[in-house]
Amino acid sequence: MLFVFQKTKEDTTTSEGIVATLTDTLLGWWEAFIIKLPNIGVAILVIILFFILAKFIKNILLRILRKHMANRSVRRVIAKMVYGAVLLIGFFLTLGILDLDKALTSILAGAGVVALAIGLALQGTLSNTFSGVMLSFLPNIRIGDFIETSDHAGFVHEISLRNLVLRQPDNKYVIMPNSKFIEEPFVNYSLEPRGRISVTSRLAYGSDLRAVKQLVIQTIGTSFPQQEGERIEFYYTEFGDSSINFMVRFWIDYTKKSQMYAAQDEAILVINDLCAKNGIEIPFPIHTIRMPTQSTNFKE
Repeated sequence: MLFVFQKTKEDTTTSEGIVATLTDTLLGWWEAFIIKLPNIGVAILVIILFFILAKFIKNILLRILRKHMANRSVRRVIAKMVYGAVLLIGFFLTLGILDLDKALTSILAGAGVVALAIGLALQGTLSNTFSGVMLSFLPNIRIGDFIETSDHAGFVHEISLRNLVLRQPDNKYVIMPNSKFIEEPFVNYSLEPRGRISVTSRLAYGSDLRAVKQLVIQTIGTSFPQQEGERIEFYYTEFGDSSINFMVRFWIDYTKKSQMYAAQDEAILVINDLCAKNGIEIPFPIHTIRMPTQSTNFKE
């Protein structure tokens, strides 16, 4: 059986209509392109200018941050964020020049939704990021400072956008989130070049307390010279079980704990030599132990 297909008048009309519609659309686009050609040129010029402006602002910002921020990684991230923000402004301005207001509105609405979703998903990360930026600008903490928290102590090795890294005296590293560190109190030993330390000891009952006090103050003053406004403090603190206890406080160059330990070590040696030279007794602790006179027999 032979089938013959013939092109009807209706099919021809439909094909011609599609071609005509497509041609009109392309011609409309071409005419719109010709009309918008000056705007396109201005938009390209604006993009180039904002690209140059973004690089210029980035370089200027890096120079400023080098004077006020020691952390290189944070400086670069902040500069890149500003660089991206300037380019984003140029992009939105370009869309306005091209009369793409509807597209701009849709982009802004979509960006807001995406930003909200990212903010909820990365809440902890963003908190650490902002805390890292705050730590970088805080004058109370710098790279190389010796700090002590409730759980850790060490030198500030790095402040990134997520973590603060401490190098402990045993050369072990402690990495803690910025948000946790910034919410807790800490002690910075490196902010001031001088610090006061104390050493305790004891004397036997019957010692000349006033003479010992004067000798200890003079000896400590010779070994640890005090600066203007500083003084050595000596206090008898209590009547102990087998001794009279005292404490001496004085100032030293002190920006890390090793200096404190070295000064305490030297002060103990100086006080011990002073007592041995002048016949001052440092008593041993005395404990009385009572022993039963008869043993107790236990029967099973």
